[in-house]
Order: sequence, then structure tokens, then C-alpha cells
Amino acid sequence: MKVLYSVGKAYLPVYKSVVSRIKALGAEVECLMYDEAKNKKNIIKTIKDADIYITAVASADAEVIDAAPKLKYIIKTGTGVDNIDVQYSTKKGILVSNAPGQNAEGVAELAIGFMISLSREITKLDRATKADKWEPSTGLECRGKTLGIIGFGSIGKSVAKYAAAFQMKVIAFSHHKDYDAADKLGVIFTELDKLLSDADYVLVSTSLKKSNYHLIDKKALHKMKRTAFLINVSRGAIVDSRVLMKLLKERRIAGAALDVFENEPPKDGEIPSLDNLIVTPHVGGTTLESANRIAEVTVDNIRRFIQDEPLLYVLNQQKKVGASEKG
Repeated sequence: MKVLYSVGKAYLPVYKSVVSRIKALGAEVECLMYDEAKNKKNIIKTIKDADIYITAVASADAEVIDAAPKLKYIIKTGTGVDNIDVQYSTKKGILVSNAPGQNAEGVAELAIGFMISLSREITKLDRATKADKWEPSTGLECRGKTLGIIGFGSIGKSVAKYAAAFQMKVIAFSHHKDYDAADKLGVIFTELDKLLSDADYVLVSTSLKKSNYHLIDKKALHKMKRTAFLINVSRGAIVDSRVLMKLLKERRIAGAALDVFENEPPKDGEIPSLDNLIVTPHVGGTTLESANRIAEVTVDNIRRFIQDEPLLYVLNQQKKVGASEKG
């Protein structure tokens, strides 16, 4: 059993332990570090003998899959699988699983941090104070405001839980409505247009699909209050960033905080230096705790695969291909 492990930056603190534990299961492991895996040619060159492919953000598209004739199983170390061609994997008889919810708390905490930072201009005041400028600032309280959550999955639910401490009104737009969770958290489902027009904070926490590419476009942004803030901790392509930057410069909305971008890393000039814009380099789920939780899921699923046991969090429905089925 051969495993190719494309190590994402978030998993650098734990990957050696993961490799050791996989080897203890009797498998061979080859690692591609983050910088190496950014070049798809390196993946194609090293995946040819792999039975299992572990990936964080590195590509698992049709070209990569076709370069791996022995491949039976792709493991995503995270939730979003926009870097994996799940449909083509299914066609080729390859199982795909992820680790949903394991990094949700970290992402949710960052979203709350963004909300507070935007409201109190923390990053702007930090820069000014360090530059010996003692600037006055009248901020906003989160208490009593309306939070609109786009995508009511594990991250959205965690944010709603934290927002309750601020006595916020929480509304959500989601195609998959978990009414039980919404009732427990005091969340009201609404249509997207109403969410955009009513919310003081608009949080994007939904997965990226073809159907929601640039969901937050010029039309959507113009529906937001001029006093509202946009927070994106999901995927960059859900927001039309060029329009967003223009509207931020014009103060058409009060501010934005982005952990994700359509191009990662962003190209030169894509991120303007604006006082009402906070950016971080896609670190929402990057906590030691989440990395350890995802490592547990990853190693356990490899053990299950080798021992022909049912896998956790499988995304494509098909006959289970176990280690005993060498094809």
C-alpha cells in the first residue's frame, strides 16, 4: 500500500506524526511539501504508484487522477473539495472523503475576530498607534446587531453559537436548512436578498460550487447597507473581489474582512491598502487543535481502508474499494 501525502501548510506541525502512524499501519508514505505540490507536474510525477492520495489544497483533478492508475482513495484534509474532481473520481472508481467540521471552530473564531476588528477598527488603530499617531475612534458594538450567515453548515452554526453571546439577531440563507439546529441557536432562515439588505454583518461560510461562483457580485453588494460589513471565510471565488475593492474605496459598504481569495496567493495589486479592509492568508482553519483533529480522521480512515472497514465522510456513493481489491 503506497500513500502520497501532499502536506498543506496548516499540517506542518503534525505531518511527521501522521506519516509515522500511517507507516505503522504497514503502508509506504511519500511526502510532497506545500511548495512542491503547488506545481502540478510534481504531483503527476510522484502519484503514479500511489494507492491513496492525501491532499489539503493541492490538485486532484482529472489530469492528476489519470496519472495514477493504481489510485483507489483520495483523502481531503479539510472540508471543501473544490480542488478535487469528485465526479471524475467516482467515474474512475476512486473513493473520496473529507473531514467536515474538524476546523469549523477555528474558522468561526476568526470570523468573530474579524467582526470585532472591523467594528472597532483594531487593525487601523494598531498601525496608527505604532506610528506614534494617537487617533480618536468611535467604534461600533456587535451587541444587538444583525448577523447574516450565508451557508448554515458547521462553520455557520459555530458562528451563530458565538454570536448569541453578543445578543445578536442571526439570520441565515442556506439551501440545506437544518431547522433543528436553527431553532436551538435562535437562527431564522431567510432569502438571500433580505439577508443582504437587513444584515449589519454578512458572513460568507458556504462551500464553493459552480452555482455560487461570484454569488456576491455587484448587484448583491449594492443590496447591503452602507454601514454593513462583509466577511468571507469560505472561498474567494464566491465574492467578486474586483467589485468589492471598488465599493470599499467608495465607502459603498463600511468594510470587509477576507481570509480567502480567488487567486491564492493574490497577484500583485489585487489587495489595495485600505483602512476598511482586513486580510489574512487563508488561515481560518489553521489551528493546532484542528490540525490534530483532522490528522485523527485521516489516519483512522487509512486504517479503515487497509482493514476493509467502512470509511467515514465518504462523498461519492459507490461500492467500497478496499485494500484487498488491488484491481
